Amino acid sequence: METLYQLVLLFILAAPKAETMQSKTAANVLGRVYLVGAGPGDPLLITLRAVECLRQADLVLYDYLVNAEILEHAAGAQCECLGRHGQGRLISQADINKRLVDEARLGKVVVRLKGGDPVIFARAAEETAALSAAGIPWEIVPGVTAALAAGSYAGIHITDRNEASGVALVTGHESPDKGGAPLDYAALARFPGTLIFYMGVTTAPHWSAALLAAGKPAETPVTIVRRCSWSDQQVLECSLGALAEVLAPGKMRPPAIILVGEVAHPPRERSWLGTRPLFGQTVLVTRPEAQNDRLRLQLQLLGAEVLVQPAIAISAPRNFAEIDAAIANLSGFDWIVFSSANGVRYFFSRLANLDQDARALARTKIAAIGPATAEELSATHGLRADLVPETYRAEALAEALSQEANGRRFLLVRASRGREVLSEQLLAAGGDVTQVVAYQSVDVQLPASEIAERLRAGEIHWTTATSSAIARSLVAMFGDRLHQTRLVSISPLTSSVLRESGFEPQAEAVLYTADGLIQAILEADKQS
Repeated sequence: METLYQLVLLFILAAPKAETMQSKTAANVLGRVYLVGAGPGDPLLITLRAVECLRQADLVLYDYLVNAEILEHAAGAQCECLGRHGQGRLISQADINKRLVDEARLGKVVVRLKGGDPVIFARAAEETAALSAAGIPWEIVPGVTAALAAGSYAGIHITDRNEASGVALVTGHESPDKGGAPLDYAALARFPGTLIFYMGVTTAPHWSAALLAAGKPAETPVTIVRRCSWSDQQVLECSLGALAEVLAPGKMRPPAIILVGEVAHPPRERSWLGTRPLFGQTVLVTRPEAQNDRLRLQLQLLGAEVLVQPAIAISAPRNFAEIDAAIANLSGFDWIVFSSANGVRYFFSRLANLDQDARALARTKIAAIGPATAEELSATHGLRADLVPETYRAEALAEALSQEANGRRFLLVRASRGREVLSEQLLAAGGDVTQVVAYQSVDVQLPASEIAERLRAGEIHWTTATSSAIARSLVAMFGDRLHQTRLVSISPLTSSVLRESGFEPQAEAVLYTADGLIQAILEADKQS
């Protein structure tokens, strides 16, 4: 059962984006700027207030360390990365400040999305000063800052009543234009608690030497947490005296948080993050866009990095004449048969467009091919399927219906393509069958460049195949590159499609559902 947080998050994802007042106003009416903390990396650490601001946004200006998945909350907004060190042009802070002001003056809702928390080493003070000077309204939305997350995700208690009564957040990279005195390393060396350094990887030889020179013992424990809360998080332990060597140039790339103090000794208990069964693994989910949220969330909660590359796209049918005619004559059918949750969604969407609702099915029995389809009927429309076969495939559904098919009229709600086995068996059993296309299903021709590159590099551990159509599309899309990943199939039928193309699935679901698919991955990992 989902937690309350998961349900709220799924509700936000499903809700339609509200039009903002600013997007409707004239250009001379001021917009608003939100300085939003995106957290340290894990997209589930985003706050509900941050999601709300992203959903209102017309423009999102984000740092490269922000998890791209968080941008999905800003559907419809223009999203721009502000550059990355060593990779192309890096937008200056002065230019960022000007952009925020200029866009808000156009009446836009602007989200300045920052890794971690906006007011912890994120230059928010410069941005709010520019906004205030221009008379632009702004709001700061806190995020989970990397220092606190690093302790939690590495299993380190950064405060301890016996070992650390305080915490100091320290920059490892002071501004060359800073006014006033530089960091007082003598005071930091005497600090009776935990020192946590941000942006300190490349400068570690400097600041660690300064602490040692000020009297900080060389044996002081240090823990380095790289890519905190991501599925490839790394945790290294050493002493302060060895830190310069551990972080010598070229040995570790940022981002990393460095914890210095007695609490930073190797954790007494293993970090909970590493106990997640799919920690360190990357899973490619290939369902259509609208069907990914639940599967992705379940995989993330098990510790996986989840990439999304739909293999097929679904949309409304090109012509509604057949489905409209069937809806007009619903009372004339003995059974209406749904072969997928998508069929349920698109059928009832059309029913609503024709100013009707579930009462139109009052005299008709309902069959669903499996539990996901039945759940869509129940959860969304309050309808209980009269028949769900024990085995979730067309043959089992046809066999169950064939027992009373003779002389009965069946309405099959289906996709634009698929097998004819259900129709053929019902006809053979004496049924009168009408098929209507509720939605179009087409192959996605080209994958995103990032997905293709990561597959080529062997960085995707599992790729899901959740239908025969998806399996065929994956083969067409990736070809031999699919040998660079392990394939998990949702059913024997889907597995046979993969095998026919020369690809052996490494795991196959026993229960032909998303939960069964995940269980198949977990079982295969135990045996590998």
